[in-house]
Amino acid sequence: QAHMVESGGGLVQAGGSLRIQCTPSGRPFTSYAIGWFRQAPGKEREIVAAINWAGLLTYYADSVKDRFTIARDSGSNTIYLQMNNLEPGDTAVYYCAAGSGLGGLETRKYDYWGQGTQVTVSS
Repeated sequence: QAHMVESGGGLVQAGGSLRIQCTPSGRPFTSYAIGWFRQAPGKEREIVAAINWAGLLTYYADSVKDRFTIARDSGSNTIYLQMNNLEPGDTAVYYCAAGSGLGGLETRKYDYWGQGTQVTVSS
């Protein structure tokens, strides 16, 4: 069954940086938008960033603007989330998902998910 595979999470101090990545499994999803989501304990899952199939359009949640960058490498079919100036509030399990449909990247229908990767930011 097609799904996404996340990697690169870990423990980092506040103010530090981390890059997590996502690769598709089972199908390439080259025509899909890809979104990064996160879920902290006791909180609802929220979208963090998203990128369209061509890598030309991006979306960022207000909480991560100017700190996180999403990028898509078509050659390796890998989607990256570069996270800088991390804060303890960024601690969560980060998921990537492939989405289809029209409209804003934050409202696409994200159907294909990964298992998530833990990001922990210590103060």
